[in-house]
Amino acid sequence: MNVIIANEARDMLAQLDIDVIKSVNGVHSADEIVEMFRNFFFARMILDITAIENYNDITNIQKISIGLDADKIILVLPNSELFSSSSYLSKIISMGIYNFTTNLEGVKYCLEHPNTYKDVAHIQQLNDLSSTINDKVIQGSQIIGIKNVTDHAGSTTLIYMLKKELEQTYGMSVVAIEIDRHDFAYFHDKNMVSINSEDFMTEIVKYKEASIILVDLNDSDNEGACGDVLYLIEPSSIKLNKLMRRNRHIFEELKGKKIILNQSLLTKNDVMDFEYEGRTKVFYNIPPLNDRVQNEVLKDFLVKVGLLRDEEKKEEGGKIFGLFRR
Repeated sequence: MNVIIANEARDMLAQLDIDVIKSVNGVHSADEIVEMFRNFFFARMILDITAIENYNDITNIQKISIGLDADKIILVLPNSELFSSSSYLSKIISMGIYNFTTNLEGVKYCLEHPNTYKDVAHIQQLNDLSSTINDKVIQGSQIIGIKNVTDHAGSTTLIYMLKKELEQTYGMSVVAIEIDRHDFAYFHDKNMVSINSEDFMTEIVKYKEASIILVDLNDSDNEGACGDVLYLIEPSSIKLNKLMRRNRHIFEELKGKKIILNQSLLTKNDVMDFEYEGRTKVFYNIPPLNDRVQNEVLKDFLVKVGLLRDEEKKEEGGKIFGLFRR
């Protein structure tokens, strides 16, 4: 059974030949709509956006996408340039609403063939996602993507260690999301989840209360959804030779991005040589770490990345945590 919430599109939606368990007309606040249907079972909600009070404010659409099951919503939009623009639709998609239309035929199609993210991904403007998700949906969470550049550069283990450090030492709420892999299962942590690329936008809004979200990007193209991205390179000769053979322009592509040397045995002078030969800049040099114990080097790394303020870093016994800092 379906639900219809209508205002300006009332006459058009009245032509639908579907089973309707509840129909609501007029203008209602986003909070009222969520409260009305939070515990109400329905198959699909056909929601005329003009029925949402102050619908021009995207945060009111966001409230509904968070409060209700976004997968079940078919959003009926005004036929105007603003609401049909890629910029606006990108924001809707980033909230997990993949079914939207301006006409009756579109509503019928979405009822019979509901879209997944894959169906609307071509509309998505990834450059807008960092602002949309961080500022609008996640409401203050920092989203940090981590991506291996060389094979097996250690993104999975580094994320686990960063998460553990932030939670155990600083009491922060941290969620880790892994895309298109299932390596997180071995850590037995309920806040380390594995998902498919097409589910990323829907999944990330579930963790709006987390202080920090760490994303293991793997081979996905979701960098634009992260507030910051760290690119990991294991600087052993064999890994670097394989990398250069695969893509000789890799360091040109990484220019201006945050390159992290991970599992690195390079000295300060070695790093300087690396930067000179690659015509690049290293953001940080992390040595091999024992994931069974606390590692002091992570504290300084977290400060430099911006996940901790300098005053939060605990300098026990005058020890210099910047030993490996570049």
